[in-house]
Amino acid sequence: MARINTNVPALTAQTHLRRSQRDLQTSLERLSSGLRINRGADDPAGLIVSENLRSEIAGVTQAIDNSQRAINVIATAEGALNEVAALLVDIQDLIIEAANEGALSDEEIRANQLQINSAIESITRIANTTTFAGQRLLDGSLDYVTSGVDTDILQTLQVHQAQFGTHPNIPVHVNVTQSAQQAALQFRASATTGPVTLEVRGANGVATFVFDAGTTAAEIVEAVNTNSDSTGVTAALISSANPASGVVFTSVGYGSSAFVQIEALNGTFDTTDVSGVAMKRDQGQDAVATINGARATGEGLQLVLNTSTLDLSLTLDESFGTGSTTFTITQGGALFQLGPRVDSNQQTHVGIQSIAASRLGNGTVGYLSEVAEGGGKSLIDGKAREASLIVQEAIRQISVLRGRLGAFEKNTLQTNINQLQITRENLTASESSIRDTDFAVETSRLTRNQILINAGTSVLAIANSTPQSVLALLQG
Repeated sequence: MARINTNVPALTAQTHLRRSQRDLQTSLERLSSGLRINRGADDPAGLIVSENLRSEIAGVTQAIDNSQRAINVIATAEGALNEVAALLVDIQDLIIEAANEGALSDEEIRANQLQINSAIESITRIANTTTFAGQRLLDGSLDYVTSGVDTDILQTLQVHQAQFGTHPNIPVHVNVTQSAQQAALQFRASATTGPVTLEVRGANGVATFVFDAGTTAAEIVEAVNTNSDSTGVTAALISSANPASGVVFTSVGYGSSAFVQIEALNGTFDTTDVSGVAMKRDQGQDAVATINGARATGEGLQLVLNTSTLDLSLTLDESFGTGSTTFTITQGGALFQLGPRVDSNQQTHVGIQSIAASRLGNGTVGYLSEVAEGGGKSLIDGKAREASLIVQEAIRQISVLRGRLGAFEKNTLQTNINQLQITRENLTASESSIRDTDFAVETSRLTRNQILINAGTSVLAIANSTPQSVLALLQG
């Protein structure tokens, strides 16, 4: 080729040299940044995927932080409840000590009452002052708010968890198809026909009575009721207007765990169920109901529902048979965001009831505030037994609440953190494989590009010198 206006070999060498220089710059950029993708042009599809993964990683990381903060909140509440439980045990000890009236003076009983007053005040103070970042935890601020509750039907109602989703409130429909019943046996005679040793057994224990021949139904009622607290069985005339109608023995409690067993250890004492069938033992009956269409667990008068969207317990009034009632959960509960997306599947709600002295207990046995002086069930009023029942119920309520919070922390929050940490690990590994620089590969490319640039520079020099051969033709 003897043309000099266009040096095609030089153009070819320049093209490859520029390409090698561009590849060298890319390698240097990747090695200096540690990223394989530094701009969209490096890998458009890879950039889209990696940005989505980065978004998920950020969401998962924040969800882990949210779960850890939720654990801190629950731990704060549970720590305060632990102290309340200790105070309740101290109150119970003081009540049991004061019940030993034959060995204590009035001054000592009053001293015990003063300690109880102080402990009850401390429980209410703990309820009002337990906070986390300004949020009150145990004064009922995190409890659910309900409306339309018929107190003639529902004695107690506790909502432990309710998932609102996108709804402003949750209507709750309770349909009772089978009422709770007490156990009952009847002695259908006006008096015993001969001497009899009678064993009365109930859920609380057993008592033995010795009756002579001719002991009337009214006398049997009086004797059995004297020990009803130790047996869990009460007695009454079948017809209050007719002492000769006989005796009905009834369990104090409701449900399948309540029973009445009447047995004559010697002599004759025939008992029947309410329909007249001869029987020595009868059991109560649990309530059967559905709540929002789901079968609730019945235990006596208490109904419990635990689903993914609603967790509550309620106690039916003794006078309520079968039928339905409706109320609405309008707001409340502590909402915890446990997932990387804001939707109901990745959120959970927990209700924490007030533990003030006026809320511990129930309408049947009374409330803890009544155990304080002036409340009507104090030691000074001579109500050690009533006070003990209230404190036992308060201890049970605190224990159940602590158990619920502990289960939520262990089975929901901690497992959620473990799962999210594994998710973050895998997402990060995927994002790294797409976006991060593989230094072994990139250093090899760098070396190759450096060699190509050196070779391209030499080749371009040769290509530029080639047209000088035309001068030999001119000299000839």
